[in-house]
Amino acid sequence: MAGQGREAAGMLPRAAVCLLTGLLLLVGCASPEPSDPAPRQIQTLLDRHARAVLARDPAAYAVDLDPALAPAALREFEHLAEVPLGAWGYRLKDVDRSGEGRATARAELSYEIRGYDSAPVTTERVLELTERDGRWYVTADRPAEGAAQQLWQQGDVEAVRGERSLVLGVGQSPERLKGIAAAADRAVPAVSAAWPEKWTGRVVVLVPASLDAMGGLLGAPAASYRGIAAVTTGEVRGGPDAPADRVIVNPEAYGVLGDFGQQVVLTHETTHVATRADTSPATPVWLSEGFADWVAYRGSGRTAAQAAPELRRAVRAGDLPAGLPGDEAFAFGGDADALARAYEGGWLACELIAQRWGEAKLIAFYRAVGAHPGRAGAVEKALHEVLDTTPEDFTTRWRAYLGERLT
Repeated sequence: MAGQGREAAGMLPRAAVCLLTGLLLLVGCASPEPSDPAPRQIQTLLDRHARAVLARDPAAYAVDLDPALAPAALREFEHLAEVPLGAWGYRLKDVDRSGEGRATARAELSYEIRGYDSAPVTTERVLELTERDGRWYVTADRPAEGAAQQLWQQGDVEAVRGERSLVLGVGQSPERLKGIAAAADRAVPAVSAAWPEKWTGRVVVLVPASLDAMGGLLGAPAASYRGIAAVTTGEVRGGPDAPADRVIVNPEAYGVLGDFGQQVVLTHETTHVATRADTSPATPVWLSEGFADWVAYRGSGRTAAQAAPELRRAVRAGDLPAGLPGDEAFAFGGDADALARAYEGGWLACELIAQRWGEAKLIAFYRAVGAHPGRAGAVEKALHEVLDTTPEDFTTRWRAYLGERLT
């Protein structure tokens, strides 16, 4: 009875204890599954690759290349010769063993241009590798699906250094690159005068050989940018660690502009670079684009009729917009006149704030909207807290302002 009582209280019989102990010993002594060494080996290869790029050492770069890939890869390596790299590195994300001695690696490439970038540019790469005699070799290296090309993948890069700019071009004359650098140098102090917040005070401009090449740098159909003179890349997430921006010039559309138009374009795009840390998903496009145009036209002496011809034509025809343009109105590749009216409407909204409440309030409004945790309520809260108004009142004022300035 006493033994039964102990078992009922939770004590196992001796035979069961011995059996359990044996099982635990068997489990404890079992050999773990061997881990695949490929990821560690491939990351080591990528680290060597990065050191070779920074050291400008083609021989060291070629060591890990398959002989079939080496000629093309070394040409691309040479294209980087004039790019002043300050950092270059890879972070392996995953490895797919596609067969015996074969693997596909997905990695994040990050790089910085010395003296210009305060944060890295990042892009996704896919590398094909093969293993021979216990060593991996790269057989292919390409952008991941949806990722953009890099300028040096399009040809030999020529660099022109301005006082406040770096212009990197492919297939462009030195004279043209110098002219773009001069305009970018003028844009930087103009932006700093209008945007007194801290930013790098430098800009990197990429000039590809053609519209199609521009599409490659953006990872998007070139036709969408046919009439667009320049765009600025970068993640719209705000914060001091926002990735570095690049201004990409469309050599065809930019080339048909006069000196004033080219200056407006580069000042506009440089504004995006300066305001990136305070631009977030909460920022509507009318505000980010309108503010950039406000900076670009600030102090230019241009009238509203000169700077907003499409919107003026609509207003004079009695087609006064009912409200501020939505994000969809700024999509490239659609109606060019409608796109122009959206930009012009955003610019006049920012000009209204600067005229009615003052430039300091416009900057405070921009930052307040970008600091909001999400799009919903961001503009409404900033209108109330910074400008002491409501969306309805602001829209009414904006429509009246259009009538005053454009008729």
